[in-house]
Amino acid sequence: MSDTHRNSAQSWLMLLLAGGFEVGYALSVGGSHGFTRLTWSLVAVVFFLLTLYALSVALRTIDVGIGYAVWAGIGAVGAALLGPVFFDETLTPARAVWLGVIVAGLVWFKLADRPRNPQEPVDAPQGVQGAVARS
Repeated sequence: MSDTHRNSAQSWLMLLLAGGFEVGYALSVGGSHGFTRLTWSLVAVVFFLLTLYALSVALRTIDVGIGYAVWAGIGAVGAALLGPVFFDETLTPARAVWLGVIVAGLVWFKLADRPRNPQEPVDAPQGVQGAVARS
């Protein structure tokens, strides 16, 4: 396995972890009732710091637009699926369909992150790849 592929896989795992922390953050903010419950509020702060750290590490190698969309999508889907478990919320069939659309979009974003030509180095600046190929 090449270093580029390994770094990409690690970044995507970190992004998934950041998404999990985002779910924890969203649920704990909901449980804090506007930060009026101390325990939930403290848990929210911890999850907030964890999600920002993990997201920032993942965005070192993942494009910001793709990374942010996946992170937010994981948070939205996770909170929508776990909201009924922890709180008095409902998951209607219509909401489930739209969550499926979000998940499908996340899969497409991941597929779009693959490099077009696996032989070209990913980190080389634009123009350098062509100059190397011509020499």
